Amino acid sequence: MKKIMTCVSVASFTASLLSGSAGAAAPEAAQSWDKRVKCQTDDPEGRHIVTRYGNSTLGWNHFTNRHNIKKCSTLHAALKDRVDRNDNHGHLEYDGVAFETGVARPRQVRFTVVVQYTRKTTDGEYDAGRGQKIDVITAYCHNQPGNKCPAWAKM
Repeated sequence: MKKIMTCVSVASFTASLLSGSAGAAAPEAAQSWDKRVKCQTDDPEGRHIVTRYGNSTLGWNHFTNRHNIKKCSTLHAALKDRVDRNDNHGHLEYDGVAFETGVARPRQVRFTVVVQYTRKTTDGEYDAGRGQKIDVITAYCHNQPGNKCPAWAKM
């Protein structure tokens, strides 16, 4: 009898979980990201732009692994010039060119640094905090497989 009652109580508890009557589910936690600053520079228009460590979706940890850009100096090369594209809602894009050195016929590759110059991302998922900006969200090379910069670029 005791075994039957235990089985019935387990079955009813499982049914209540499946039907959703056991209580509301916990709200989905926001994706965490590292807000610490890896690099910083100023553009010609006076914007102080930082690169945060971030996570696998945005920031330094995103583009160093996914797009093979591993030096702050690469970002600075693009950010030292004026904005190339501006949507007037905080989304800025800066273009740059990297050259292969030390060879008879040097190659070149174009790259873009994307900046979100607002406190929050457009989808509202990330918040830099009061008085802060998201800043560099990604950087990538053009006309390359997966927008990954070539190894020779040593970016």
